[in-house]
Amino acid sequence: MTAPPDITRNGVNVTKLAATIRAIEQQPELGQFKFRARNRWDTGGHNVATVDTFHGTCQELEHKQPFVMHADEPAVLLGEDHGANPVEYVLAGLSGCMTTTLAYHAAGRGLNIESIESRFEGDIDLRGLLDIDPSVRPGYREIRVKFKVKGDVDEQTVQELVRKSPVYDTLANPVRIKIEVEKV
Repeated sequence: MTAPPDITRNGVNVTKLAATIRAIEQQPELGQFKFRARNRWDTGGHNVATVDTFHGTCQELEHKQPFVMHADEPAVLLGEDHGANPVEYVLAGLSGCMTTTLAYHAAGRGLNIESIESRFEGDIDLRGLLDIDPSVRPGYREIRVKFKVKGDVDEQTVQELVRKSPVYDTLANPVRIKIEVEKV
């Protein structure tokens, strides 16, 4: 007797998704992940981040290949534009995570999605970064997100599901950041 074929919805294998949820419910430590990035400064605003290993499902894991991301500033911010600037990476990370979260959760709920498009825009006042005005924060003051979703999912459900995104949660709620410096 053969096992029934896996069910896929929105490009997500919901059979394996359900099995993953059951496994983590039975053994919560399987759900504890540590993601990592390394970074090396080049010059000026240009630096290079590499993502290649992570910890999850109680083991050390490697991506199929290292992911290398160049960060820089555009010329107007004194860079050479060798890559998106770091705050643009924040928007890209938020967009990717909210989109993936929507697709996965919709699939898990049996909701079919034909397409997802989104736009992300954020406001930063450089007076904060440049210490011109101590009352101005150096980070984003506001991020605006607009989704266009085609499928059998309503606006309220989209609003609910995208807020389950880990990156959304990280940006919307304070997270402790520990900084250690090693002088070489």
